[in-house]
Amino acid sequence: MNAPFKSAGMRDPFSAYVCDDDTLELIRAAANDMGWPIEKCNKGGLRNAVQSLSVSASPNILFVDMSESGDPINDINALAEVCEPGTVVIAAGQVNDVRLYRDLLSSGIQDYLLKPLSLDQVRESLTMAQAMLTSPKHAEMSDDKPHHMMAVVGVRGGVGASLVSTSLAWAMSEQAGRQTALLDLDVHFGTGALTLDLEPGRGLIDAIDNPSRIDGLFIERAMVRASDKLSLLSAEAPIHQPVMTDGSAFFQLEEELRNAFEMTIVDIPRQVLIPFPHLVSEAGTILLVTDVTLAAARDTIRLLSWFKQNVPGSRLLLVANKFQTAVGELSRKEFESSIERQIDVVLPFDPKLVSQSAKLGKSYAEICKGTKSAQVWSNLMRLILDGADVEAEEAQATAAKGKSGGSLLGKLGLMTKKGAKQPA
Repeated sequence: MNAPFKSAGMRDPFSAYVCDDDTLELIRAAANDMGWPIEKCNKGGLRNAVQSLSVSASPNILFVDMSESGDPINDINALAEVCEPGTVVIAAGQVNDVRLYRDLLSSGIQDYLLKPLSLDQVRESLTMAQAMLTSPKHAEMSDDKPHHMMAVVGVRGGVGASLVSTSLAWAMSEQAGRQTALLDLDVHFGTGALTLDLEPGRGLIDAIDNPSRIDGLFIERAMVRASDKLSLLSAEAPIHQPVMTDGSAFFQLEEELRNAFEMTIVDIPRQVLIPFPHLVSEAGTILLVTDVTLAAARDTIRLLSWFKQNVPGSRLLLVANKFQTAVGELSRKEFESSIERQIDVVLPFDPKLVSQSAKLGKSYAEICKGTKSAQVWSNLMRLILDGADVEAEEAQATAAKGKSGGSLLGKLGLMTKKGAKQPA
């Protein structure tokens, strides 16, 4: 919301304006659970909210009941005129209409809840609103910074692909200083949130269930913040709950993350990758994580062949995790000989540091700071970023070439869709 700031004192954490006694009682209970004063929950609905906030400072989080509104969009726009920048607005109403929902989100509200409300539903929405107050905003991003997407795939379960993805996400955000998104696509057994000591939230499940809802505002609401420069989108769905998707949600998520972050790291389980090969079609770097075992060698050969067939132009790095020189089924030389390819990066095995990482809820790379292993992670990060820089330079060169001639649309700066053929 965008009204000029009114110097009426310190802003309240929460206010609500509702239309009926039942909703008032429920909102007061939810506010109390959040530790907010219940006296800030008022009757009068949206119109009372506009009148009250025109003469007082708006809260950090505002709940408005639109049940008595005859023109919801215009009324929300009127509310925007009296709300200060940064106010997160949750609306509730009785109209069940997808177009209205999207129009309200486009107007700047965080969420629209359909009445009758439940206490759990309201609490969840308020919790997400609170998280949004400290989540990375699009405005904080610099438009001229290039984006790089990296996919991390394990050749087998247990080789440590999630360890690699969370560690690189931490390194990219903290050491390289890049706004980083970590997308964990293992809906049932993902460990991204667990590794970083976070609650996974429902963002990924909501995206899969409602792909049409995925836009910039959805990303801001759904991402769970791990630090100032690192945010996570994951899930922890019940194991009996099947994931019914045609993959459209995954592709849309990647596109929106591309717009919101400088670096996107996608942890892709094999069972998700194979049915949806286009998930890695836009990846600037693909990390194939393996251990040095006979079974891993077999599956590495199979996946290398799959990548060559499905994304022949990809930049693929082979990372050997859990490497032990004295112990193991195969030596590095034997492994490389069997797959007919060299390993790009070797991550040494340190069970003590791995255990410490799990106990402290920190990424393995962060725990490695000050140890010999830290240099390995720095080298891997540098290898990825060097490739990203080359990718960005090539993209800029292509863009500059396109601007030198071509159609009027090109001269006006209108971009063609990805995958469309450029004029010769």
